[in-house]
Amino acid sequence: MVKIQVIPEQEFAGVVRLQADKHSKLALIADMCRANTLASVKRAGSGHLGSSLSSLDIVTYLYYSEMDVAGIRAGDPNRDIYFSSKGHDVPGQYAVLFSLGLLPKEKFLRLRRIDGTFGHPDVSTPGIEANSGSLGMGVSKAKGMAWAKLRRGLQGRVFVMTGDGELQEGQIWEALQTAVHQRINNLYVIVDHNKVQSDKLVQEIVDLGDLELKFRAFGWHVVRCDGHDFSMLEDSFRKLSAVTDKPKILIADTIKGRGVSFMEHPRALSTNRGLYPWHAGAPNDGDFSSAFAEISARINLCAERIGAAPILSEEVGPDDTEVRATVSREYVSRAYGEALLSIAATREDLVVLSADLSADCQIREFETRYPLRFIENGIAEQDMVSMAGSLARQGLLPVVNSFASFLVSRANEQIYNNATEGNKVIYACHYAGLIPAGPGKSHQSLRDISLLGALPNMVILQPCNSVETHQAVEFAVEEARENVALRLAIGPSPRRIELPEEYRLTLGRGIALTNGDDAVLFAYGPVMLHEALLASELLNARGFGLQVINMPWLNRVNPSWLSETISPFQRMFVLDDHAPVGGLGDFLLDSLVRQNHLGGRRYVKFGIEGYPACGRPFEVLDYHGISGSCLAERILQVRK
Repeated sequence: MVKIQVIPEQEFAGVVRLQADKHSKLALIADMCRANTLASVKRAGSGHLGSSLSSLDIVTYLYYSEMDVAGIRAGDPNRDIYFSSKGHDVPGQYAVLFSLGLLPKEKFLRLRRIDGTFGHPDVSTPGIEANSGSLGMGVSKAKGMAWAKLRRGLQGRVFVMTGDGELQEGQIWEALQTAVHQRINNLYVIVDHNKVQSDKLVQEIVDLGDLELKFRAFGWHVVRCDGHDFSMLEDSFRKLSAVTDKPKILIADTIKGRGVSFMEHPRALSTNRGLYPWHAGAPNDGDFSSAFAEISARINLCAERIGAAPILSEEVGPDDTEVRATVSREYVSRAYGEALLSIAATREDLVVLSADLSADCQIREFETRYPLRFIENGIAEQDMVSMAGSLARQGLLPVVNSFASFLVSRANEQIYNNATEGNKVIYACHYAGLIPAGPGKSHQSLRDISLLGALPNMVILQPCNSVETHQAVEFAVEEARENVALRLAIGPSPRRIELPEEYRLTLGRGIALTNGDDAVLFAYGPVMLHEALLASELLNARGFGLQVINMPWLNRVNPSWLSETISPFQRMFVLDDHAPVGGLGDFLLDSLVRQNHLGGRRYVKFGIEGYPACGRPFEVLDYHGISGSCLAERILQVRK
């Protein structure tokens, strides 16, 4: 097992005390933070390295040279405020906060863990000023903070970091326009212009054009510099601070993956067929060792050059959290991409739209094979959905793809507007539900069923395995007369859900996966059905028979099938991969009441109460009381 080492806080304090060139010390501190960022992501098993490394020199400069850290530490209302709008780069910010003693070591070492730090910024973490991760909100949030400071007569500036791909979100431009009109002159926007989105160059997704000209046209004061040159950063912030009558923007030209040669985007793109592989995820042992050795060598060389003692690090053991994971090799999202390709050969009206998530949504092969029927809209969900509605009006069949949390909530008004026009649009809602939980609440979609369920002509379903996914796509394209929302798990299935060999997806009907006489449990999707089946196995060993029903239809049910299915049982349970409000549990309850079938039955809904926790899957499922073992105990507590 590879050894993971972290540079402790006292080593940073020693560098600060050195009588040496300021910019050389900042470069050393930034690389020490790079080493710790790499270590924390490796230990977590996931994270965003490319964005963290590109912005780290800027974040280091802000905290160590520009902002009043004493005020931040004391929570002074006159403090300077910094936060990242893009949020992907938060592992780098955590490393800087840890180096200054603003983030406790025990938190820093628990990236993407229960009681640790979130995969995207969250204000429950010491030093974090705003929740972010859902792109496009940050300038508006920073504008509000800056306006409040002016209104309350407080000192301190507000700095917000955006990504260059993030500039495709329309809310950014709304905020840029109003900030000038509202004369918010204590606001600083920093663009981490690393020129790469999730895995492609920004100019290949949506070319931003002349950013300086655009920002100036909106009335902002603009400065541009090399975001890795501390002398230029210092000069740029000096120039920005001299401007007192308007908000300011720094365009910082950076390199994605800066500081690790094979992660830096010019090299990484050339060696990976034009795709950037280091946006998300953790490096394998070999890549981690190579990257850490490269950064360490540069740290030692810089320390020697400025007269610092050798920088010491300490080994941190592996994450001691008990691992209880059963993972198959099945991805329903991969089956979705395969199904689209298969159908596209005979449906020339099929058009696929993406919001800069082709790889994650498993539609890259469609993009390659059918480039004239593929539309890349960039990080602009509302634009994409409205465009899809008009494609449908013109006789095409659009299939819209993004993460469920961004697609359904951000573009909900546009989805509603499309639905009122009566033409069919298919919405592929990837990353649906609680798991994976490492990125945090901005990415965990637990309200999409309720948001979509209010539309009278929207069918919502979630397949449980590859076979059912193929059938669900076929239904959406070939059979459905209404709009269809496909909820899709993004990660590997905990187990492959076995369906009867003759199984065929039928509108409003589910299928029993286990036999049992004591109670019935309805669930859907690979994650929750795994937990339901585990609960059934545990209960069976204790003499309790639980029948588990796979119910992929989340807002459609065949009344006679439901009546027949529940007739033997006095105890009914529904397990939702969703908030308790508006999910399958509420829909079935409403159906039973309308049919007067509830009678004296006990009906219990299990769902994700409160905001979702961040951590490993088994930690988070336990936390919310919906792991197999927790479900078994909760079911036993319900008496006739």
